[in-house]
Amino acid sequence: MALHFTTVFMIATCSMLFPRSEQSSQGEVLQQLRKQLEYPRQLDVWNNPNSDPCYTQPTSMVAVACEGNAITELKIIGDRITKPPKFCGYPVSNITLSEAFVLDSFVTTLARLPALRVVILVSLGLWGPLPDKIHRLSSLQVLDLSSNFLYGSIPPKLSAMPKLHTLTLDGNFFNGTMPDWFNLFSNLTVLRLQRNRLKGPIPASIGKAAMLSELALAGNSIAGEVPQLGSLNKLEMLDLRDNELDGELPELPTALVTILLSKNSLKGEIPEQFGQLNRLQHLDLSFNFLVGKPPEKLFALPNISYLNLAANMLSGSFSTSLTCSSTLGFVDLSTNQLTGDLPACLNVNVNNRVVKFDGNCFSDDPEHQHEAKYCQQPHKGRGSNKDVGLVVTVVGVVFIVLVLSLILMASNRRSCQKVLAEQQLLQKQMQDNSTPGMSTELLVNARYISQAVKLGTQIMPMYRAFSLEELKEATKSFERSAFLGEGSIGKLYKGKLENGTLIAIRCLTLHQRYSIRNLKLRLDLLAKLRHPNLVCLLGHCIDGEVDESSVKRVFLVYEYVPSGTLLSYLSGSSPEKTLKWCERLQVLMNIAKAVHFLHTGIIPGSLYNRLKPSSILLDEHLVAKLSDYGLSIITEEIYKHEAAGEGQRCVQDYGGELENLEDDVFSFGGILLEVLMGPKRHRKEDPSVLSELVVSISKQEEREQVLDPVVLGTSSQDSLSMVISITVKCLSVESSARPSIEEVLWNLQYAAQVQGISDGDQRSEVSSQAC
Repeated sequence: MALHFTTVFMIATCSMLFPRSEQSSQGEVLQQLRKQLEYPRQLDVWNNPNSDPCYTQPTSMVAVACEGNAITELKIIGDRITKPPKFCGYPVSNITLSEAFVLDSFVTTLARLPALRVVILVSLGLWGPLPDKIHRLSSLQVLDLSSNFLYGSIPPKLSAMPKLHTLTLDGNFFNGTMPDWFNLFSNLTVLRLQRNRLKGPIPASIGKAAMLSELALAGNSIAGEVPQLGSLNKLEMLDLRDNELDGELPELPTALVTILLSKNSLKGEIPEQFGQLNRLQHLDLSFNFLVGKPPEKLFALPNISYLNLAANMLSGSFSTSLTCSSTLGFVDLSTNQLTGDLPACLNVNVNNRVVKFDGNCFSDDPEHQHEAKYCQQPHKGRGSNKDVGLVVTVVGVVFIVLVLSLILMASNRRSCQKVLAEQQLLQKQMQDNSTPGMSTELLVNARYISQAVKLGTQIMPMYRAFSLEELKEATKSFERSAFLGEGSIGKLYKGKLENGTLIAIRCLTLHQRYSIRNLKLRLDLLAKLRHPNLVCLLGHCIDGEVDESSVKRVFLVYEYVPSGTLLSYLSGSSPEKTLKWCERLQVLMNIAKAVHFLHTGIIPGSLYNRLKPSSILLDEHLVAKLSDYGLSIITEEIYKHEAAGEGQRCVQDYGGELENLEDDVFSFGGILLEVLMGPKRHRKEDPSVLSELVVSISKQEEREQVLDPVVLGTSSQDSLSMVISITVKCLSVESSARPSIEEVLWNLQYAAQVQGISDGDQRSEVSSQAC
């Protein structure tokens, strides 16, 4: 009996604990989303991080729905509804989210709720290109991201979401061509892409999206003909208003209830087939170039209530027997070339029907009609009566400007040839080497997306060029006492400037030749990587700047960080340097912030940053700063050389599992392991033991044998478990299973909160300890 009671109790306990753990994890994700959205007031209902999100009282602005303890619906309606007069892809103060917001990271966080079926995120100030990884929400059925600031092309990976039936991206800034893969959706019923900047034709493949019931593309720059949509038997609403469509009207599906095609350049006659659309209630063909007589059956359709044919070039006269449906409440025939008598059923006094017919040649109400001869003139397009003199004048002015421009271009051609050659060479070099997507334009106009740049540079020293004489004086001609060490990327010296500032000088030997302009473009980009947790780059010195052909070395001048490397604090060689758990957590958060900035603070991010304990320096306040970052910008050849040398050793140190040298998350996992194990890690020389160590730290009973006693003695169980969990994820063999650096940072910050450590204002990465 006692055994039976114990079994029942254990089952009940497990059934209670596991859902609670899942709810807690989902709550953490919602808190992270709230942080990334910069704490909008609508999400104040999530102020209590310990509350179950599934039982949050829904409002008109925020709603969370769950099934079986899993979040399946998320709706957040913000109040960022103002649109700037001009938006060029950069954040706008008080309108979009800030420069610190990264849409890619936000989508990564959202994907941690895999059961989501409905996502509605409207007017939240989201900005940036919508990343392909949105398809990770494989269960999604409804996606509404309207009224934000998304731009670029609509990601093709959306077509890989088999359950998606409603896609709404209205009111954004998508500026690519209309996608040609909507036919790949097997369940798509609603497609709304209104008020964007889409261009190009509507692809014919849209006619194969058999389940489509609503197609809304109004307010774009879509051109070409309206494709054949007759096979869309379920299409009920077609809205193509305010585009640049031309060509003749095709026959349309008979299930249509609403047709909105106004403000285009459609021509030809209205098809007689429109008079057979018996379900049609609302038809707007105004402001086009339609000609001929309107089908009289349009007025008698059994469900028609709104008919707008204004501002076309319709002509002819209606028969006296024309009948109107009893449901017809509004008719606009104004500004055409219609003649004859107005049919009796279009009399404004019939059934309170609103009828507008000014600007024609009807015999009724002659005061507001043209004379009959006006409607007998040949059809002319709107704007065809141009002033010939004005046209000739404009053409003449354009011709003169063109001639002057050609003369100016010819005179400057010689001086521009050299610059163009260098830009082409730089672009080719960057395409051929290991830093992807880094063109000359990027190097010249590196784009920031982190608030740390704007605020941090206000308190950091100015970057400048040093002369070789200054560096020789600072190091006493690079004498032996100034030498700090040498690695695969060059020698390191300590120096002292004339004003007393201590500096560290890294001498890079360039295996690849660069022109002065080319090298300075790269140095300028490196100089922009400024963050409180990066060792501050103070300037550079190019050896051989007078003669371009002889540039073989460049000196990088950094601030001097006095208290040594993280490696020295973990090796156990100096007991006075032992770091307690809270101090180790603070160091890890510092470095995670630095790496997060390097990945997201400039586009494209700097991905391979030599992450290892020996490249992490600590100042007198134990603030950690990453050194040797971003050097692939200067020379890729160093890294090719390093891959066969120290880089190989680095891979071996972390178990030989690193798939490529650019995986900072895996390298950060190695640092996490070093921090957890301390001196014990250094006694494990065999690279094959990595997987064993990962398994060991995951097991409660084996932790005492592998973890640093200082860690065990100064950490809380929950905080330690969280760091171990993120370490295991970072060291996953499959790169796709590893978290983003933002996820790593968020987990470390949460672990610090559990430990009782304050990380300051978590909305800002700017520290008073900036260099």
